[in-house]
Amino acid sequence: MKLFDLRGEVSVVIGATGVLGGAIADGLAAAGATVVVAGRSAERGRERAEAIHAAGGQALFVPMDASDRASLEEGRARVLAALGEPTVLVNAAGGNHPSVTATPENPFEGIALEAWRQSFDLNLVGGALLPCQVFGGGMARAGKGSIINIASVSAHLPLSRVVAYSAAKAAVLNLTRFLAREWAARGVRVNSVTPGFFPAEQNRRLLFGEDGQPTARARSIMGHTPMGRFGEARELVGAAVFLASPAAASFVTGSDVVVDGGFLAQTI
Repeated sequence: MKLFDLRGEVSVVIGATGVLGGAIADGLAAAGATVVVAGRSAERGRERAEAIHAAGGQALFVPMDASDRASLEEGRARVLAALGEPTVLVNAAGGNHPSVTATPENPFEGIALEAWRQSFDLNLVGGALLPCQVFGGGMARAGKGSIINIASVSAHLPLSRVVAYSAAKAAVLNLTRFLAREWAARGVRVNSVTPGFFPAEQNRRLLFGEDGQPTARARSIMGHTPMGRFGEARELVGAAVFLASPAAASFVTGSDVVVDGGFLAQTI
């Protein structure tokens, strides 16, 4: 078997209707996996699946709401009927909720509990917990599989403003390591990918002004990134393909692959 050959793998990418999840779905398909494009937007999901087919890959759109267990279970049933038991799960759903941003106008002590819950529901519960229960449980029963959770540099170094997002992503890292230990003997590897700063729908307004120029926050981020730029979605693909591959990453579990242009290595 070639190290990065994913032929025969059935990969469910939750959040494949987004920028980063979509790039990962494309990359897994290019490596030979049959990809289940999972997300809430039927229009974007079908477009992504059609693009994968046009590029010579195999893909199927299945609507799923990652924060709704019933939706995930219905989606898994459709995948089982069409393709069999999934062997790869990528949890790429998530985002920062504006109401949980700590600023002088909205200080930490004033953030409502409901807003915290919304952020944790989006990034921890829907971003990892429920999909791991629904799909990871099936993998564990089948005795094989790879789960890839998407974390964040803010899980390692909590960033200003995005307090609840940082805390939720730190919980994703902890859950990843717990499940790695829990399911290792049952043939399931559980790892995470930590992206640095990749412009996408959820953060574009924080990084670029209406004139398309970087904001002060964006300039600060690039100044803290040794490579001096933002990442491109395609630059996450290699890490995902590596972790998905049963040949290349057969002894890798509980690990976090950082793709951040050196952001976490920077000090002064």
